[in-house]
Amino acid sequence: MGTVFKKTRLQPLPTGASLFTRAGQQFAKWKPAKGKSRTAKVTTSEDGSLRIQVEAATYTAKFRDGQGHVRAVSTGCREEDAARSVLSKLERRAELVRSEIISPAEDATADHQAIPLAQHFAAFHEHRIVKGLNATRIANTKSRLGRLAEECGFRRLSECSAEGLTRWLNRQQANGMSAGNRNEYRQELVGFGNWCIETHRLSANPFSKVPKADAKIDRRRQRRSMTEAELVKLLDVARWRPLAEYGRESTKVDEQPPAVGKQSKRSNWKKTALTLEGLQVAVERAKERLAENPEFAEKLERLGRERALMFKTLVLTGLRKGELASLTVGQLDLDAPMPFVELNAGDEKNRQGNTIPLRLDLANDLREWLSDVPNASTLRLRDHNAYRESDRKLFRVPSGLVRILNRDLKAAGIAKKDERGRTLDVHALRGTFATLLSKGGVAPRTAQAAMRHSTIDLTMNTYTDPKLLDVCGALDSLPSLDLNASPSTEKNWMRATGTDYQKSSPSNPRQKDAPNNAPTTGFRGHIGSIAVISSGNADQRPTRQPNAENPVKSNEKALFAGFANKAFRVERKGVEPSTSALRTQRSPN
Repeated sequence: MGTVFKKTRLQPLPTGASLFTRAGQQFAKWKPAKGKSRTAKVTTSEDGSLRIQVEAATYTAKFRDGQGHVRAVSTGCREEDAARSVLSKLERRAELVRSEIISPAEDATADHQAIPLAQHFAAFHEHRIVKGLNATRIANTKSRLGRLAEECGFRRLSECSAEGLTRWLNRQQANGMSAGNRNEYRQELVGFGNWCIETHRLSANPFSKVPKADAKIDRRRQRRSMTEAELVKLLDVARWRPLAEYGRESTKVDEQPPAVGKQSKRSNWKKTALTLEGLQVAVERAKERLAENPEFAEKLERLGRERALMFKTLVLTGLRKGELASLTVGQLDLDAPMPFVELNAGDEKNRQGNTIPLRLDLANDLREWLSDVPNASTLRLRDHNAYRESDRKLFRVPSGLVRILNRDLKAAGIAKKDERGRTLDVHALRGTFATLLSKGGVAPRTAQAAMRHSTIDLTMNTYTDPKLLDVCGALDSLPSLDLNASPSTEKNWMRATGTDYQKSSPSNPRQKDAPNNAPTTGFRGHIGSIAVISSGNADQRPTRQPNAENPVKSNEKALFAGFANKAFRVERKGVEPSTSALRTQRSPN
């Protein structure tokens, strides 16, 4: 049989409390800074100091649960009758567990329903910290969960429902929130629900059935990739713009002359905008103006060099901005046969860690950059152990790098948005990396590995810009179909489809049974029968010689089967199949 009681705890004797005795028991009386006077029993602790016994405001239920363990659960009730009603429910649930009507896991789940949701969020937050997730990601999750709980009216775990989340998502859609942003908020609650299942706080996730919004039809920000010509302009401007800013000329805003006896106001003058054509002139003018301060001029020139090298590294490695900012000198190996950088698992998005190869020209630029670092005596590139121990950041990546990129784009004459509304930002350089890989003929699976994506669809469809791919060049590789040409003879048609046959000769009596264009070793792109494609030997498959009654029907099925078999064996390059496949591997129909 369970019982209810109010817990007591010992506290130090309040300052200014007066002691008195009542019925043989010592009491203390004091008045807090706010509120009425209070009275409490006084007891002596083990060290001899006087302490007061403070009673809890609510009752606690003490009972034996379904597994035979004695438990003390707070009822949250100030009245004894209400507390005993809660106790009876707890004892009833213990009987259901002992009779195996409900499982111990279901019983444990019921204990968490009345706990305030803020306590569950705090435990979830601690779990993510121990898991080692990114600090920014943890902070974003905490902020989003707090907003969802407040605006959806979720105060306890038992109040969490799919209907409440659905109504909130509909309100945000009406207020103009993008589909991608709504999906992020939904995913936070789904992740929290999954964690509650793992910790036996919930038996089912109430948010898992809430549908996702279609982000493809409601994309607010679409990135585009940069062309090679735009990259050259960007790197040139980024290299020299910090110094060129001090070489800009001033022009008058108001053409009206100042009044007699008054000088022109400074507000009537403004700096001219930098352009790609006037960049070199501005640099020379800045050097002249800063001739008396060569250290500052050198600092500006090095700053521009660092920015250009950062952009080049992003384009040639596909690193994200946060990953680039995390790199230290010790993670570089520039003296290996294939230079590379070791990306730590804690700094990568998928938390796996990777070795990213560096192209030789980029490795040389990084080597030169590190060799020119002031006080770089400890960064000996020839001694791997020396610079691997250095924790100095490779680049000082500013938080406002996107604003710096915007100014560089404007000075280079590169539009921030194209005619389709797609934008350029720092992450667009990663998309440029993927697009250049496909444009250069890199196999999709290799491009996926270089991008460190989990699916090839993400590499090919999301990060690859089809506008920059040579689709017109792929169309030029298709066969010529002249509608105004003279009627084709049977012999020309058989030659076009690969079904014409050579005449037999005494030296090769079987030659009459082999197609004229049977595939040979080392030559790809011709169509043959299944047996020819599988073995590469035309003599292993006897064929019928065509006659006047049935010139090609005997080989039509084999021809189509050979096309189907070969079509799945073509090695793809980039996004489109190789040119030979486009030219010859087509259906005879």
